[in-house]
Amino acid sequence: MRKVWIGLCIALLVPMVLMALESGQFRLLSSTDVTKMILISQSPEKKVKYLLDATTAKITVDGKATEFKELAHYSVVNVRFELKKLSKDGISLDGVATEIRILTPEQPKKIDGKFLP
Repeated sequence: MRKVWIGLCIALLVPMVLMALESGQFRLLSSTDVTKMILISQSPEKKVKYLLDATTAKITVDGKATEFKELAHYSVVNVRFELKKLSKDGISLDGVATEIRILTPEQPKKIDGKFLP
C-alpha cells in the first residue's frame, strides 16, 4: 500500500514540476546590464511577455560562451527558464533564465567579389 501511495504522489508532482519549466525561441525585447534582467515575448499572436532574472544564466552565441552585455546585439534568442514568481530590487519577476542560446545564420563566403555556393 505504501508503494502505491508513493507512486501516486510522484505521478501527481512530476507534471507540476515539468510545467514550471519553459523553453523555446523568443523575441528579446529588452535587457539590463546592471540588474541582469531580460524581457522576452513569444510570437506576436500570443502576446505573452516574461520578465526574467538572467544573473545565473549560461549565455552562448553559436556554442561559444559570451558576456551578458552582448545580448543587446540580438533580437531572437532561445531561452530555457523556470517560471516562478519572485522579486528582485523591488521588481516583480516571472522567473529565472537558466540558459540563453543565440544561433546566428551562417554568412556566405565571398572570394574575388563573388559568393561561393
